[in-house]
Amino acid sequence: MSLTVILVVGVILSIAFHFIGVFAGAKKIVWLVIVLMWAASINVAMSEIKPHGYEEIKKMKGQFSDTDKLIEEAGDEVSVYEMLGIKKSYVTNNPKK
Repeated sequence: MSLTVILVVGVILSIAFHFIGVFAGAKKIVWLVIVLMWAASINVAMSEIKPHGYEEIKKMKGQFSDTDKLIEEAGDEVSVYEMLGIKKSYVTNNPKK
């Protein structure tokens, strides 16, 4: 699933929650919840991976050039979103799995 699809679904859900809030008469509360929901999801996606993730990156490094390029672009601190891209590249290039 690409980031575009996830963002489109998120926007559609936000609009749906907005109309539910308008119908229920709780616009301010619903918008507060929507903002908190988006902030929490962005925070999780941008947070750093756990140490076990760095061990997986070491195993993947040096096997495929495009995966190595993504690892280099990620730098020293890899976010969850970057790790998903690295894993996707590795799985796409590795025919065993």
